[in-house]
Amino acid sequence: MGEQRLLWALEQACALGPRVGVQHRHPGAATRPFLAQARLLAALCARHANPLFVSARLDVALLVSAHLHLPVDAPTPAQVRPLLPAGRWVSAAVHDEAELARAAGADLVLLSPVFSPGSKAADTRPTLGRAGYARLRALAVCPAFALGGVRAERLASLGAVEGAAVQSAVLGAEDPAAAAATLLAALSAPGAPPEALRAG
Repeated sequence: MGEQRLLWALEQACALGPRVGVQHRHPGAATRPFLAQARLLAALCARHANPLFVSARLDVALLVSAHLHLPVDAPTPAQVRPLLPAGRWVSAAVHDEAELARAAGADLVLLSPVFSPGSKAADTRPTLGRAGYARLRALAVCPAFALGGVRAERLASLGAVEGAAVQSAVLGAEDPAAAAATLLAALSAPGAPPEALRAG
């Protein structure tokens, strides 16, 4: 997906307001281009008060006043929390019980892959499915977002869900705003966090 098409899709989804968050991830990118992209996304998110999470890069998250997302090989939430200003959120990637324990102290976790990811055709990891997602969600002490192959019709099969993280379902949609709105409407868990849908 081209950068202009991606930014257009993000702008459309972000216009729905702060329940839509953005995650900046660009594995392998050099620091300066990654920072430049983060600044661009921070400006986009500021227009509609969307939460912005920067993946893996604490330094970049601090420079653009963003929240931080921790991949599984990153430091733990407990290790990075003292370095973040008050009010910043930490999310963490989780695939199993051991990773969930390591994510203790996160403000929210992204459980994946719930279904086969639409944006990662080569991903052959076993999916959590409804039972696996429910098991990890029951163990989590913070909101647990569903990630991986998430579509509105699949959310209903998961029961109460606090949030969802998506890529192709929104960013690849012909009408990203409508796709995001449909996903938000499908989220049913009471007490959902301010951010309920994350694109990126």
